[in-house]
Amino acid sequence: MARGRLIVLEGVDGSGKSTQTRLLAAALKARGLEVVLTGEPTDGPLGRRLRDYLRGPGPRLSPEEELNLFLADRREHVEQVINPALAAGKVVISDRYYYSSVAYQGALGLAPARILAANEAFAPRPDLAFILTVPVPLALKRLAGSGDRARQVTEGRAYLERVAAIYASLTGPGIHAVDASGPPEETQAMILRQVLEALRNA
Repeated sequence: MARGRLIVLEGVDGSGKSTQTRLLAAALKARGLEVVLTGEPTDGPLGRRLRDYLRGPGPRLSPEEELNLFLADRREHVEQVINPALAAGKVVISDRYYYSSVAYQGALGLAPARILAANEAFAPRPDLAFILTVPVPLALKRLAGSGDRARQVTEGRAYLERVAAIYASLTGPGIHAVDASGPPEETQAMILRQVLEALRNA
């Protein structure tokens, strides 16, 4: 059986990742593909702890502690969800993956290259990674309308600008920047076109 494909969507909070992952999964399922839709932080114990932390008023962890918690959650994600699905030949679509750690913990002062190496020591590299780009003021406006008050958002515009800058610096095979400032349907059309082309050429 051929190995499946791993597709991840990344970007600052408010870039539209969750919407785009759902739309992409639906479009591929409609074409008869077996799709596993997942995301990070996960729904496991470590992922729930991360979600509570990111949305809670509790004490701030150090950047290193944050990274270690994300790494532990990601190890479980890879072992329990991603690798089995890829081995079964399925298309895995993830709302966030290790590029989020590179960008968010990198923006807190950790070295992005070190974060990337720590993740790629155990996590499979995505076949396609879409970095959704939006101006940070627009992302913050979208978040204000959604009621999302994640801890990273409360860090303010300067922090998210650093996150966006690290995302913009990511390069490599399969990494594509996508302008997500327009209507969701336009963004989805751009993503789907590239995904279908990649699957045809696989």
